[in-house]
Amino acid sequence: MTYEEIVKNKEILEYYKRACIILDSLGYTDHSTAHTKLVAERAADLLRAFEYGQDVIELARIAGFMHDIGNAINRHNHAEYGALLANEILKETDMALPDRVQIVSAIANHDESHGVASDPVSAALIIADKTDVRRSRVRVKDPMLFDVHDRVNYAVTATRLRYGLEERRITLYLTIDENICTMYDYFDIFLDRMTMCSQAARVLDTQFSLKVNGQRVL
Repeated sequence: MTYEEIVKNKEILEYYKRACIILDSLGYTDHSTAHTKLVAERAADLLRAFEYGQDVIELARIAGFMHDIGNAINRHNHAEYGALLANEILKETDMALPDRVQIVSAIANHDESHGVASDPVSAALIIADKTDVRRSRVRVKDPMLFDVHDRVNYAVTATRLRYGLEERRITLYLTIDENICTMYDYFDIFLDRMTMCSQAARVLDTQFSLKVNGQRVL
């Protein structure tokens, strides 16, 4: 089972279709395949930059694409639901058992409320997911209807993730319009996620930094 086959899997795509309906009703930011494909490729790029093997990169891509399918069941505990769904889907493929278990574990542990990075696949997934902060993730178009998550994402006018083998550091650069969102609002929503990225970076033997509007804040 390859990443290219996973992104075309009808069952996975149907789960994402249902997840989008549910999250749209809840007013959540985008968690569609646009997000999960970005996470998959960002996770792969991270591991490639730090010279991990193609086998590990492929597992991270698959985990990245599948990580949010649990939203089709319920947003609450979506990571755990997603892991169970992923296990059932991947059991029907020719994927080796250790690879399937590693993907399922990474999906189950990607949420900041209960998850933890324990290997390169889960670490890359967490960093790729938690650094996807951008204006285009806002689904509600009327600023009068923004909740704090919408406001924080909409306030980000530019984002860049930089990493390299020589510096052993992963840095998220954000440009935030502070007329839309204060730094207090940002950290109120994202501090746990940035802390999780720091822990995940250590698993990759790197450090994680955050720079906002030119200033290092983490």
